[in-house]
Amino acid sequence: MIRVVVADDHAVVRRGLTGLIESTEDLAVVGVARDGGEAVALVRELRPDVAVMDLQMPVMDGVEATRAIVGEASGTEVLVLTSFSDHSRIDAAIEAGAVGYLLKDAEPEALLDGIRAVARGESPLDPRAARRLLARTARSETGSAPPAADVPGLSPREAEVLRLVVEGLLNKQIALRLGITERTVKAHLTSAYQRIGVADRTQAALWAQRRGVGGTGRPDQP
Repeated sequence: MIRVVVADDHAVVRRGLTGLIESTEDLAVVGVARDGGEAVALVRELRPDVAVMDLQMPVMDGVEATRAIVGEASGTEVLVLTSFSDHSRIDAAIEAGAVGYLLKDAEPEALLDGIRAVARGESPLDPRAARRLLARTARSETGSAPPAADVPGLSPREAEVLRLVVEGLLNKQIALRLGITERTVKAHLTSAYQRIGVADRTQAALWAQRRGVGGTGRPDQP
């Protein structure tokens, strides 16, 4: 059972998320917070697997709450759930230690899959928000990356998987797209991380986008 804390300052959203999560057999809401301060206190007390975090909240916003949760090394992973208009806070939340982010207009199943992905150690990224983050980071780091010739090469399948990561697909979606198992997708990603010297999905996506892995280097291409 994946234990979840939900943090959002809107009662309707809290109730909707709680009902959605509780409708599954493998996820359970163990706490609900109205602001970032409550979220930090609940995580400290309950040690959930995942905190689903809104960003714009009173008392303490989601960015500061994320930073506090990550800083305490509680073992709780933070999944940001916000609107696309909060793009500046999205950037700040990732820098604070959030491992993934989805938008509030996502399909219910995408949110549930995102929570499961975070619990497995993956980093789900909404494609629209991911494109913006990748483009911003690539612009800010232009010229700072080592040339491709100095980086260990990838197999064709590893490059293909990374290209789909840039698009924002979860492992399950990548497996369906490529006609392989989810376990095989994870194995390709683990191998790719070791080859290119990164630690997680977000860093791998940034590496792939900067070097044009998959042919175009554009995360919005099929």
